[in-house]
Amino acid sequence: MGIHIPYGSGSLELDDAGLDVETLTSRIDSLRSGLSGAELVRRALASPIGSPRLSELARGKRSAVIIISDHTRPVPSREILPAMIDELRAGSPDIGIKLLVATGCHRLTSTDELRRKLGDEIYDSFPVVVHDCRSGENVPIGTLPSGAELVVDRTALECDLLVAEGFIEPHFFAGFSGGRKSVLPGICDKKTVMGNHCSAFLANPLARSGILDGNPIHRDMTAACRMAKLQFIVNVILDSEHNTVAAFAGDAIDAHRAGCDELMRWCGVRPEKRGDIVVTSNGGAPLDQNLYQAVKGIVTADAVAADGGVIIMCSECADGSGSDDFYRSLRGCASPQALLDQILTVPQDETEMDQWQYQMLVDVLVRHRVIMVTRPELAGMVREMKMDYAPDLESAMDAAMALRGNDAHIVVMPDGISVVPER
Repeated sequence: MGIHIPYGSGSLELDDAGLDVETLTSRIDSLRSGLSGAELVRRALASPIGSPRLSELARGKRSAVIIISDHTRPVPSREILPAMIDELRAGSPDIGIKLLVATGCHRLTSTDELRRKLGDEIYDSFPVVVHDCRSGENVPIGTLPSGAELVVDRTALECDLLVAEGFIEPHFFAGFSGGRKSVLPGICDKKTVMGNHCSAFLANPLARSGILDGNPIHRDMTAACRMAKLQFIVNVILDSEHNTVAAFAGDAIDAHRAGCDELMRWCGVRPEKRGDIVVTSNGGAPLDQNLYQAVKGIVTADAVAADGGVIIMCSECADGSGSDDFYRSLRGCASPQALLDQILTVPQDETEMDQWQYQMLVDVLVRHRVIMVTRPELAGMVREMKMDYAPDLESAMDAAMALRGNDAHIVVMPDGISVVPER
């Protein structure tokens, strides 16, 4: 039947007959318990990790801010927030609650997007503040271990109790999403995010998917979380269909770590042999919406590719490049190596927008050929960005086999961002 690779709203098929192929997939769907997401959240809140119950933390408090995810994340806020609100009110019936949208450096979340995410009842019942990383209302509160200044949204500082919701998935340079990321980059000023995403940190081999210990990006994020006094989190794990399959509540660091450890048990993979050819995707729509997002799957493929291997990335890229700065940086460079050399000279306090994304891509391109299987109208853009283009998976495989031979070992990760290769 071949191997199906998610692509847009459908899939591409790799005919593996006669090929030396191994397939690496997440086992997260096996974690389904039969309980609803709301039930899992309430169970987690009843047995918090490393913390008193949220109701106890709320006792005597007059105000609370819940940091929530923005429009770019599939966090099931409608399952999480009602239980958190009940806990807060159980400890302090008259507590004032605000919702603070963690946009990081993304565009501001619209009212329509918030209503779709939260539902009308929650949206109409609580004040909602959308974080703006460029706002003059952001307040400096200290210096991070890296030396970067920590500047956070004023709303988070003007409350008696700061808590957060979120979800945990592999993250290609922060190790995992969730937990401390609600603060950094979630509600931080642009200057803090730029300092955290600097070239020296991205060049560290421990700043990769699935790694927390020794990861300098994680270290700064953890410090930011403590300095901003994030006292409690509720984070969930989602399956391939974005259903909640596990929930973790409690201390912002301890509960998050427990969730990461659990997720790693289901998404960690180890290839029998590194791939001369690695075929992967971003899991289809909406996560394969542009070339910018495709970098995440490409970086995961790099972790299982043999020296000089070929990476085939299948991504519909309905939105094109996804970032003009990202596109122009690669189009304008003499070579991936020249751009990488230039990036590595950029001081921490001069980090540019999207620098981290093109740094991660060219770090792969200096060692591997990358073939993009995407829409024909993007062929020119793909080539300008120093990658090869193929109109379909069959053509990409023919090109890769011509480079690596008909006996090439092929590693297929149908959804490259759902797995963490053990390094």
